[in-house]
Amino acid sequence: MLGLKLFHTTNGGVSEVAPRLAEVEADVQRLIVAHMETMLGVWFLASEYGTGPVHGGRIDSLGLDENDAPVVVEYKRGTDAGVINQGLFYLAWLMDHRAEFGYLVRERLGVAAASRVRWSAPRLICVAGDFTRYDVHAVREHRRSIDLVRYRFYGERLVGLETVASVTGQTPAPGAARRRRPSARTRGHLTQGAMAELAAAVDETLLGLGQDITKTENRLYRAYRRLRNFACVCPPQQTKLLVYLKADPKETGLVPGFTRDVTGLGHHGTGNLEVQLRTERDLEQAQDLFRLSYAAA
Repeated sequence: MLGLKLFHTTNGGVSEVAPRLAEVEADVQRLIVAHMETMLGVWFLASEYGTGPVHGGRIDSLGLDENDAPVVVEYKRGTDAGVINQGLFYLAWLMDHRAEFGYLVRERLGVAAASRVRWSAPRLICVAGDFTRYDVHAVREHRRSIDLVRYRFYGERLVGLETVASVTGQTPAPGAARRRRPSARTRGHLTQGAMAELAAAVDETLLGLGQDITKTENRLYRAYRRLRNFACVCPPQQTKLLVYLKADPKETGLVPGFTRDVTGLGHHGTGNLEVQLRTERDLEQAQDLFRLSYAAA
């Protein structure tokens, strides 16, 4: 984002909109709290949440992400070397107070949401004016899921968010072999083994869209996200693999038997565009939709 230049067109000319930091940290917090689901993919639960007399702190914001993981959000106006350690301190507190968090989820989002909370993957999101290379290195050394998000205001009406670093706590082994794509022999409906190969090829394709992608395993689906989910892949069925994307179904030109608008329909994962993959050719056809959803995340 720091290399991004934003221009406003006026009567045939252009004028640059200079980036700026917030006047105070509270301005960043108020904006994101008011639009947390849209900006971070997190349902808001509470702000300035007290951790009691023993810890003696206040968590900037608490939430539940779209994959049902508990989230601690910490904000800083500029660069602050302590933001990660502070956030990890509150994340440790959260892991020791699961019942209290569960009560908060039930109170704000309902019993069903509370029953789905995934304690295997709690997240820390740090939103700040900037981060140092030491911050980025520290995040990659931790085993927790951490996102470093840099913000900038542009004029009075625009704000930008950029993911500087994102880890899930599950780092793939160095030199891991690339998954084999389905061969030409599987161009018809796939066998069970070939369907597993197709799922592996989808995984490779989605991860290959950018270096800022992290993968989260869920019992019912596998989520691929930047800061928010852009694709969710369900376990292979006998004859097809279902992928749900954040692309707008109304703008994609639906194809019967290949894509479907599931807005308002119950399904696993997030996203309103269902893509049905049965063959390698389907995967090739879906790649533009994958890129569209990635760009929108």
